[in-house]
Amino acid sequence: MAEKTDWEARAANLLKAELKRKGVTYAQLVDRLAEIGIYEKEPNIRNKLSRGKFTAAFMLACFEAIGTVDLRVV
Repeated sequence: MAEKTDWEARAANLLKAELKRKGVTYAQLVDRLAEIGIYEKEPNIRNKLSRGKFTAAFMLACFEAIGTVDLRVV
């Protein structure tokens, strides 16, 4: 299995940190994504975040779904 690049790890950590900060579980994220028309299963989300393999569009949709308005990327 290919290892995560630094950029993939950084993206996954950014999204996981925002979920934690907002107090949103993966199961809740599934429901919130469905509300905006994106249908994922919890194991798929868990795998995406574990591997760090997801599109920028998916990450933006997650931020929208959990109500992230401002994001500091450093």
